[in-house]
Amino acid sequence: MEKLCKYSWLLLDADDTILAYDQAEAQALKNVFHHYQIPFDREINDLYQEINRSFWRRLEKGGISLENLRSQRFADLFNELGIDLDAVKFSHDYLMLLGQEAPLLPDVWDTLQQLKSHFRLALITNGITSVQRSRLTVSRLDSFFEHVFISEEIGYFKPAVEFFKFVHTAIGEPKKEEILVIGDSLSSDIAGGVRFGLDTCWVNPTGKEAPEALKPTFEIAKLAELVPILIGNQENR
Repeated sequence: MEKLCKYSWLLLDADDTILAYDQAEAQALKNVFHHYQIPFDREINDLYQEINRSFWRRLEKGGISLENLRSQRFADLFNELGIDLDAVKFSHDYLMLLGQEAPLLPDVWDTLQQLKSHFRLALITNGITSVQRSRLTVSRLDSFFEHVFISEEIGYFKPAVEFFKFVHTAIGEPKKEEILVIGDSLSSDIAGGVRFGLDTCWVNPTGKEAPEALKPTFEIAKLAELVPILIGNQENR
């Protein structure tokens, strides 16, 4: 097939790049609260999201282990809500339910089909192994990727250089200029790609401003916008 641009490999993040994580998270939370017969509302959902995001930021910086993150975020939530529950058991049940929630972002399936016909694809995610493997199976997205790299399995988390070095070795050490990292997180996907010397594409649906020191190579609002950038207008070929 004719080579349409310099890239041979696309490394795609999972949550909020191809999978609608907020939607999946909210549904899994609703289901687990219902299982424990505890009322669940938007206020609880928003509070959990705030707590959860803070824990994942700490994880990216090496300030907490993944094992502690799983349960401690719920311990903090229950403390805020005045709920007396076993956070470890609750977390286990929540993760089982989250693994069954895999809604796609708009146009992702068609976009991945187009990209796969021109590039080699790998998934890179900081998610929990059991959850991400299950969600990829449920969504059938695993068929698009030659490799799936999950931080818990590797032992390093994006944006660590060690994570990207592991990925680079596993895909056969192609030239770095032939690799494009695609993700929604400036702090993990873009920062990690830049640190390892790779081109990056920031999925930025809300139009946030990137800091000057962390400018991505490309910026898109949704994954489908990557097709004309990398492949061009197929109708005019």
